[in-house]
Amino acid sequence: MNPSSSPSKSLFARQSPSIASYLKAHLARLRRGDYFALLAYVEMNAAHETALQRARHRVRDGTRVATCLGFGPRFLHSTGQAYKGGPDSGVFLQVTCDDGRDLQVPGQKYTFGLVKAAQARGDFQVLADRNRRALRVHIGSDVAAGLRALDAAIERALA
Repeated sequence: MNPSSSPSKSLFARQSPSIASYLKAHLARLRRGDYFALLAYVEMNAAHETALQRARHRVRDGTRVATCLGFGPRFLHSTGQAYKGGPDSGVFLQVTCDDGRDLQVPGQKYTFGLVKAAQARGDFQVLADRNRRALRVHIGSDVAAGLRALDAAIERALA
């Protein structure tokens, strides 16, 4: 199995003992001079940013590498280009969720949530195609609970 295309796991649905193992193996791929990027396709708000920053800081402190956080899809037109076209020095954790509230795109048969999900899948696919070290985690529809579970799994992975 190509490590870049590792299967996604739902943290909200159940706290599988293997989630921390996946994260531990993924974080072990960090080498000297690498950075860790948390790519969050969740609503950008203060509560989510606080939770994600806590997880990012946990990785930074536990691995002693530079870390960053981006909210998708907005980062795709800036740092997202460097992730895919720059040097292979990033280890990426993509976080996706189910939208609790979704809106129809006016005049279309699809929703904004569907567009966002397609952007996340496409972003991950390009990372995988470029053999970047990437793992996708799907946290379900209760984003707050999913982010808490992700942070706890990262804590266990780094222990």
